[in-house]
Amino acid sequence: MPRADFYLIDKPRFREQPLLLVCELAKRAYAAQQPTLILARDFAQAEAIDELLWDFDADAFIPHQLAGDDDDANTAVLIVPPGIDTPDRPMLINLRETCPAGHYERVLEVVAAEPAERDGSRTRWGEYKRLGIDVAKHDM
Repeated sequence: MPRADFYLIDKPRFREQPLLLVCELAKRAYAAQQPTLILARDFAQAEAIDELLWDFDADAFIPHQLAGDDDDANTAVLIVPPGIDTPDRPMLINLRETCPAGHYERVLEVVAAEPAERDGSRTRWGEYKRLGIDVAKHDM
């Protein structure tokens, strides 16, 4: 059964730069050999994640790229801006305001500390529950 995990940003490190948590989650997924899609809100956010994945941890190498290239199927972590279609993968990191479509085993929702972000996450939480997906919350 699919599962949705909500990561609520609370630590100062992630409050200052929420995309660091996205990188940490991508690093964990890669270590667990889970092909992953990162669903970015817009192209600028996708590019920011792409750059941060190169620099956030000097000891880590996470094969990644922006989706839409011939190598997509062979890349561990695909960063997907809106408007680009990709095949489903077992793991998704969702940064968008809606629940992702498609088939997946697990979706990770990164929720910033701002009240408006939390309101949107509550809506998605309810939608996952309505779809019969197990949900869990983690304070980060």
